[in-house]
Amino acid sequence: MRLKPKKNLVGKTFLFVDGTNLYAGQYELLGPDKYLVFSLFIKEIESKTGISFDKIYFYASYSPRSKNPTKREKLYLKNEALFYRGARETKSVVFFTGYRSKASGKEKEVDVKLTADLISFAFLNKFNTVYLFTGDTDFLQALFNIKKFHDKKNIYLICLENKIMYKGAFYFGTYIVSLRKVGQKFHNKQKIKILKIDESEVVRLLPH
Repeated sequence: MRLKPKKNLVGKTFLFVDGTNLYAGQYELLGPDKYLVFSLFIKEIESKTGISFDKIYFYASYSPRSKNPTKREKLYLKNEALFYRGARETKSVVFFTGYRSKASGKEKEVDVKLTADLISFAFLNKFNTVYLFTGDTDFLQALFNIKKFHDKKNIYLICLENKIMYKGAFYFGTYIVSLRKVGQKFHNKQKIKILKIDESEVVRLLPH
């Protein structure tokens, strides 16, 4: 019996999200009493850019809870839980959960998994266009390798206004999402476009 040929996925547009980096950025920007609703956030990005993401891969880890959490820590953990729940419930999202080292508290598996998926999906020809949402330059080498061996792949960056990958913007088209005000000055060789999104459309108050 012959197996049916696999569906040709060339032409697909994927979004890879460094979820921990995005969460840290939105928390720094909005504070403990507000959180970004991921589904609304993605909808606004798609609307303003004309992009349609066929699949969204989201990578993150939950912060550990101390034995006697302070009020501040409880707010942080509640904020984080709501943000990640929103990401999990977003259509087309595949959510990968890493873990935190008990000894150091540092995040484990997340960056490695994102990098491995990004490269392997490119080599398996699962996407034609990829957007990477992060401010972390550690992922640049993965993008350089994809470009080196698959120069026809379209590669773009998306960054939050307070988590900008300045170096990456010299090599790849970069969207900077602004909820407040981008006051930075950019080099004229950087390939940057500012996306202004109304905070009231994508942010909600933390319930008490």
